[in-house]
Amino acid sequence: MSSSRQADVAEPIHELIANRWSPRAIDPDRPVTRAQITSLLEAARWAPSCFGDEPWRFLVYDRASASEDWERAFACLVEGNQAWVKNAPLLLAAVAGARFRHNDKPNRWAQYDTGAASVSLCLQASALGLVAHQMGGFNGSLLAETFGIPEDHTPMAMIAVGHPGEPQLLPEALREKESAQRQRQPLEVIAFAGRWSAPYRA
Repeated sequence: MSSSRQADVAEPIHELIANRWSPRAIDPDRPVTRAQITSLLEAARWAPSCFGDEPWRFLVYDRASASEDWERAFACLVEGNQAWVKNAPLLLAAVAGARFRHNDKPNRWAQYDTGAASVSLCLQASALGLVAHQMGGFNGSLLAETFGIPEDHTPMAMIAVGHPGEPQLLPEALREKESAQRQRQPLEVIAFAGRWSAPYRA
């Protein structure tokens, strides 16, 4: 089954980026292999970061090898996400550190860099034929308490990963979203030619 829903772009972009999206329909019967998990984490590991500090940390919840931890991580999600994440064989928690390793000063770019690592991970998932869906709908405090995340680290996102599934697996309210046309704001809204008052025109 293909999960491709290619982006509508003003100029061509790499197919890996154009085809990446965030499905909710995940096959509950196909696990993510250990090699695939390692590949995802390697993609995150080689993301860019300020001073090469690599402030990201990823907690891995593999249902096939650690079902109890997966269940505890699943319990940290909001109810709306639980409705579809129940089919995902793999959950990841993306966490950002607060301080630079080389001088112990506050790292205000840590969350930005953790986002970059997460995007690298999601693109690698697409390259492997997997789907990855990042979520902000979770209880970060509960996650930190449950899994011993240090106080100076901030849970930024939960990421559900798996193989593409059929939309019929989803609750009815989510099926329409799964097939709806992908949309983004136009370039002139998000990009500017030097000054904020000068929208970029393709």
